[in-house]
Amino acid sequence: MCNHAMTRRRFVGLVPGLALVVAGCGQSTTGPVEVKWGRDTCDYCGMVIGEPRFAAQLRAGTNHKVYKFDDLGDAILFLVKQDWAAHPATEFWVGHMETGAWIDGFKAFYKGGQRTPMAHGFGALPAAADGLLEYDRFKGAIVVRGSTSRCETGAVQG
Repeated sequence: MCNHAMTRRRFVGLVPGLALVVAGCGQSTTGPVEVKWGRDTCDYCGMVIGEPRFAAQLRAGTNHKVYKFDDLGDAILFLVKQDWAAHPATEFWVGHMETGAWIDGFKAFYKGGQRTPMAHGFGALPAAADGLLEYDRFKGAIVVRGSTSRCETGAVQG
């Protein structure tokens, strides 16, 4: 007869392994991560991230670290300062300016004249249309303008 009773000692021995399994569930090395709206802070300016329609994320480096931003422009200003910026595994996720859903920022199209958290003024859409900028032109416009009066110029480096 086999005794499969769960003793206290056996249970305590299983807890660390179970914790590791649960901690690893749902974690991916690609794609955007969950943002705690109103609690997470921007990796460029330090402000609280509260508007999904203008938020952004970068995922990069050998450890696939995720950086979060409250404004698309802050993400670009952070990105251009990184040695991994042009690495093919670098991911850029931006909030759809109408729905807040995450879209690929490298493939998105950008509409100026928007009221954004850090006043960079761009929102992202997934499809081309008249008057929208593709990624390289959007990036160029942000870099030329630089940080806005709402952003600190001494941004955190990753």
